[in-house]
Amino acid sequence: MNLRTLELFCTIADQRSFSKAAIAHELTQSAVSQAMQLLEESLGCKLIDRSKRPLVLTPAGKQFVSGARGILRSYQRLEQEVRSTSEQLSGRITIGSIVSIGLSYMPEATEAFSRLHPEVKVRPQFGSRDRVFEMTAAGEVDFGLVSFPKRSKDLQFVPWQQEPLRLVCSSQHPLANARDVSISHLMGIQMIGFDPQLQLRQHIDEGLAEAGIRVEVLMEFDNADSMVRAIQANRGIGIVPEAAVRRETAHGSLQVVACRGLRMTRPLGIIFRRSGRLSRASSEFGSLLLGRPLEAEKRTGFGTGRPAREEPPLESDHGTSVVA
Repeated sequence: MNLRTLELFCTIADQRSFSKAAIAHELTQSAVSQAMQLLEESLGCKLIDRSKRPLVLTPAGKQFVSGARGILRSYQRLEQEVRSTSEQLSGRITIGSIVSIGLSYMPEATEAFSRLHPEVKVRPQFGSRDRVFEMTAAGEVDFGLVSFPKRSKDLQFVPWQQEPLRLVCSSQHPLANARDVSISHLMGIQMIGFDPQLQLRQHIDEGLAEAGIRVEVLMEFDNADSMVRAIQANRGIGIVPEAAVRRETAHGSLQVVACRGLRMTRPLGIIFRRSGRLSRASSEFGSLLLGRPLEAEKRTGFGTGRPAREEPPLESDHGTSVVA
């Protein structure tokens, strides 16, 4: 038994499939099956019920996978600690990002990473969501940060977080001092919004429509920064990602309106090429963002990229992101 076997078993437990685990670990299905048979023989008990589809763990398998994950997490932490003391990272990494994520999360993450690895130069490359997908697939950047991530024949992604969307308004707007607003108060309200071609705008429109709310959009912008400035300048109101207005709400130039019934999030993810491997520096930066080892997530993180309107609890046992 070795760590690779434990990793393989955990992947099977997550994916409930020998074939998916074989793809994730770049093995043949027969090699995966043989490895699990040897593992069960060494333990003297069955871990996987192969009579059911998808596969399920036996009671012994459930107990074993819990302990195996703990062993792997401990080893990963130890490995990172040893590497950080024995080796110094250097070089340059380029990270593609949509503007709203880049401006909201990259400065803090880059500063934290630079303290740990001062010899690594981090270069952000901003672009639209489609452009970040193109740059990542073409190898122009090491990996990309996008909202509403999706898989393709060239790209895979790891789910990062569900970022809340907030109803915010200028300090001069009539709702600025409202303490508790029902979503029905938004019926027919004049708002500043995102460009209709953006998936975020479509997601917001769908959420409002499901609540039976129709609004009048006066101005439309293709990025959060321009939208925030327009809300400030025009004493307006709009729905924006929470991180994009942290500075403005902290300073009081924008107010968050507590609105009952309005709960939306946008999924954020890290995208990377299916072929090739990330450099160690890139992997370390991605791990810093996630709060857990990126390489491990790449093997098991098969996200759906499906938008969410309710805020799901984040998995606390995976670690804590430095910027999430």
